[in-house]
Amino acid sequence: MSAYYDTIAKPYQRSKQLPYRQVEEYTYFNLLGPLEGKSILDLGCGEGFYTRKFKQRGASRVLGVDISSAMIELANAQERQNPLGIDYLVADVLELGSLDRFDLVVASYLLNYAQTQEQLLQMCRVIFDHLKSDGRFVTINDNSEQDPISYQDCAKYGYVKGVTQPLEEGTPITLTFFLEEETFEIVNYHLSRTTYERAFRTVGFKAVRWFQPLVPPTAIATFGAHFWEDFLKFSPIVGIECLKMLRRGDRHSI
Repeated sequence: MSAYYDTIAKPYQRSKQLPYRQVEEYTYFNLLGPLEGKSILDLGCGEGFYTRKFKQRGASRVLGVDISSAMIELANAQERQNPLGIDYLVADVLELGSLDRFDLVVASYLLNYAQTQEQLLQMCRVIFDHLKSDGRFVTINDNSEQDPISYQDCAKYGYVKGVTQPLEEGTPITLTFFLEEETFEIVNYHLSRTTYERAFRTVGFKAVRWFQPLVPPTAIATFGAHFWEDFLKFSPIVGIECLKMLRRGDRHSI
């Protein structure tokens, strides 16, 4: 995986300009809430697109981790050009040793790389172990409950999914991204929501919430409300929040 991501690092960076990314970002930051003074571990940080935004929004400390050295080099290049005080580390999340404990562990499209229930469980252990006792895990992830019949209906947003067999645990899902000058592909893997919730529960999370994507007013103004109807109907992405401990007023536990 690391070698492949090294080859697509720059196209992946440019994909942040695709239309659906506006929905992704708006949904993500709605889940995260205020970041002032927070310490954040960004797993699967890529070229640092969100990592930098976390620091710009007031996070006190941000550490980005990615398996691709080319992605981290792009992130470090931005840090050299405009220093924000962010640290980056090249590492496989599945083999990540103990770094520290953070107020937030975050990830955009990390868990959907788990090919098996065992890999997913290991990712969740790493996440849980790096959180403070009252910490949260927030992620934007591929929506495993999206019906494959709708995969091609999302092409206008900048990418489509594709499968060659019925969805089962571990089924590969190919994501094809459409840039003006080229396309590139990423392979994710299907695991059911039940499998995700079992993994969260097993490592010790006390509550899990799932969130549908939110379209920002700016995206509606640019493209029109009708443009986003299929995205909201089929929800190719999903937000997840996991709490390490229940807070006062929390009743939704797993």
